[in-house]
Amino acid sequence: MTPRARTRPSRLHQEPEAVTWAREKAGLTKRALADLVGISEQLMGEIESGWRSATPANLVKIAEALNCPLVVLERKRYVGAASAAGTSSSETAAE
Repeated sequence: MTPRARTRPSRLHQEPEAVTWAREKAGLTKRALADLVGISEQLMGEIESGWRSATPANLVKIAEALNCPLVVLERKRYVGAASAAGTSSSETAAE
């Protein structure tokens, strides 16, 4: 049996850099934060590096442990109405 190649998730629930920044700002180690959240240190590292997506429930626990608003840690979604419709903003302004 050949080992399966490891790939990053296509969609993350969290912004990995924001999780790391908030943890460091709170003065916690990955192990300390993982203990507060109730997950393994390995999973915490994978969440911070973007190799694993935090579950919505764990993301809430991380935000609470860091005394940080959830919105700071959530992945930002950029949706452009004009680009989704296949028209440029200059075309939609001309209509």
